[in-house]
Amino acid sequence: MTRTDMDGQAEDSRPGGYAAARLRLLNEKARSGPPRRSALAALTDTWLTELFTAGAPGARGVSLVAVGGYGRAELSPRSDLDLLLLHDGSSPETVSALADRLWYPVWDLGLALDHSVRTPVEARRTAGEDLKVQLGLLDARHIAGDLGLTTALRTTVLADWRNQAPKRLPALRELCEERAARHGELQYLLEPDLKEARGGLRDATALRAVAASWLADAPREGLAEARCRLLDVRDALHLTTGRATDRLALQEQDQVAAELGLLDADALLRQVYESARVIAYAGDVTWREVGRVLRSRAVRPRLRAMWGGGKPAPERSPLAEGVVEHDGEVVLARAARPDRDPVLPLRAAAAAAQAGLPLSLHAARRMATGARPLPTPWPAEAREQLVTLLGSGRPTVDVWEALEAEGLISLLLPDWDRVRCRPQRNAVHLWTVDRHLIETAVRASAFTRRVSRPDLLLVAALLHDIGKGWPGDHSVAGEVIARDVAARIGFDAEDVTVIATLVRHHLLLVETATRRDLDDPATVRSVAEAVRSPGTLELLHALTEADALATGPAAWSSWRASLVADLVERVSAVLAGQVPPGPEEAAPTAQHERLALEAVATGAPVLSLRAQTEPPAEPSDDPEPLGVELLIAVPDQEGVLPAVAGVLAMHRLTVRTAELRSLDLPDGVDGSVLLLDWRVAAEYGSLPQAARLRADLVRALDGSLDISGRLAERDAAYPRRRGVIAPPPRVTVAPAASRHATVIEVRAQDAPGLLFRIGRALEDAGVRVRSAHVSTLGANAVDAFYVTQERGVPLPGEEAVAVARKLEETLRG
Repeated sequence: MTRTDMDGQAEDSRPGGYAAARLRLLNEKARSGPPRRSALAALTDTWLTELFTAGAPGARGVSLVAVGGYGRAELSPRSDLDLLLLHDGSSPETVSALADRLWYPVWDLGLALDHSVRTPVEARRTAGEDLKVQLGLLDARHIAGDLGLTTALRTTVLADWRNQAPKRLPALRELCEERAARHGELQYLLEPDLKEARGGLRDATALRAVAASWLADAPREGLAEARCRLLDVRDALHLTTGRATDRLALQEQDQVAAELGLLDADALLRQVYESARVIAYAGDVTWREVGRVLRSRAVRPRLRAMWGGGKPAPERSPLAEGVVEHDGEVVLARAARPDRDPVLPLRAAAAAAQAGLPLSLHAARRMATGARPLPTPWPAEAREQLVTLLGSGRPTVDVWEALEAEGLISLLLPDWDRVRCRPQRNAVHLWTVDRHLIETAVRASAFTRRVSRPDLLLVAALLHDIGKGWPGDHSVAGEVIARDVAARIGFDAEDVTVIATLVRHHLLLVETATRRDLDDPATVRSVAEAVRSPGTLELLHALTEADALATGPAAWSSWRASLVADLVERVSAVLAGQVPPGPEEAAPTAQHERLALEAVATGAPVLSLRAQTEPPAEPSDDPEPLGVELLIAVPDQEGVLPAVAGVLAMHRLTVRTAELRSLDLPDGVDGSVLLLDWRVAAEYGSLPQAARLRADLVRALDGSLDISGRLAERDAAYPRRRGVIAPPPRVTVAPAASRHATVIEVRAQDAPGLLFRIGRALEDAGVRVRSAHVSTLGANAVDAFYVTQERGVPLPGEEAVAVARKLEETLRG
């Protein structure tokens, strides 16, 4: 747009005219993506050119240069303007006045401006000292003024970059790694930074810089498209928020998805993850090639000195049929024929993982191009190579990603596409569904010595969440898929049934152990009926631990491990023909009995505090503090659960796990005692003294302490902060979970006083809490309460549903 345009546009050189034209452009729904970014850059170029011309008409020896993203003509709605005023040093006063004529209109419009004024010598020197400046200048683009000055700078900077590449590229790689350590991996984050996280826009720019060095180049297939998709998402984020932000916050994802015409926030995240995965994989391949080239350059002079010139070819070491190691990578042998050897991709992948080496890009692409589909069922070698790949530990991840990047996983396992890059909107989970499955196989590989069928364990680990790509219960859907996949890859009918059972019940042990009364015979029998055999139980135990470890640190602990092990031991006894003990046969420990007798003797609560730490997961880890074990023995009476929970909330103690049950006393001792075995931690500061806790608990039980009022006063004293909107609480009745009580399950966002509110609601409903099993997974509370009528029998069906509904309404209120 120029001054010769129509009168209505002739004022666009002034800030108001440019602002109006800019607003019109951003509101054009028909123009988005690259065309809008280019048009916005062109509009800005025209405006700045007119400002430049008005400030320095006919000036020589000075030019205005766009650098960075603006230099690439990629302006998002709220992008900074990265500008360099370049001059030859002949007229500093003129340049200073021109800078004011340029910068102040930009600031007046509220646009972010990153600016500098330098001579070519200064620009070159600054680039040599600051890698980020040099990267920005690689994208320098002339806007106005002396074109020769800009061209000379571009030529000089590019020549410097190529000459200094052996020194600068390692520094650039280190910069990328430091940024990834700070911001995480874009392809797994629920609130990713589109620019700074690994696989984001900064990494894409780094790959352009590597290519400009002529030292190595990134895989081009899909890279430009992936980068464009991330830019489109950032554009939509700027438009919906009105802010210059690169963080895709949870509360804004639905709006951004709508702006892009996507179905929902999950579809948006999958698109972001897919793009990030392409960029991250391209980065892995590129940096590996950079390292190879630099090592080769460092070694070559020494070899010439030793052998008088000549460049010996790197050795090719055989790894498997048709697979060799070459120059630190796994490549195909010269005689390999992917078109005639359908097992070759799995054989090459297994060999690479076993050797701890990367699978070369060329080998992966050659196999993807020429590979034939495996017959159904798979030959035995293919199945064995898959199991070998899955059992190779941590190297499996990189090899799997290489296969996936070239579409080989979809060729081998078509069902994989439904879980690929699928987000998990749960703070407990660290990974997308597909990466979680691979992580579970990696964890399971460490347990292959403790099961009789490691092959079934590894395949079940790979498939246990495969149903998350389908509607309904993912365990039920996954069982059907796993049965089909297991048969397709060549397992016999009996093994297929075991794998399907493991997938169907992969959550059974941990959910039962943490949410059910293990002293109830019905609990143990239900698990035994589900697993059916000691061999399946053994596999399920290992899969449970691998799944939890692969989920995240909040999903597994020594406490959960001990509960699951206890359940497995009881189920093993049932499968061996033994009768599980009834609740009345569970013997208390000596400490439990001592506290109970003291509570009976005093008629008041008695408590004990004992610090606990998590044993290290690996020898090198430091113990993880788990807070304090709190044991409380209370003469059986109404209101114990809300009283204890309320007192702990008043003292700012977070309940991490909680058990409540009746305790049988020795013969000859009258009375009944409730035992509470809880693990707590201070929200901040130090723990309160046991004497203060006991005194407040006495007052809470006799009604002289207004817990509700105290908690309400504390909440009112603190302003509400904006945060993630949690899903609503859900309260259900677990069918046929126990013959002795009704089991009510509560799943809700963890919050101070939550357990107190639950306890009060159950007391108000007139039911008795026979036992409670409380756990916290990240920000989620997952609790189970065994309740009865006053006379100690389970609630009738309609009454149980009514209690659950009332409790849910209370928690929603």
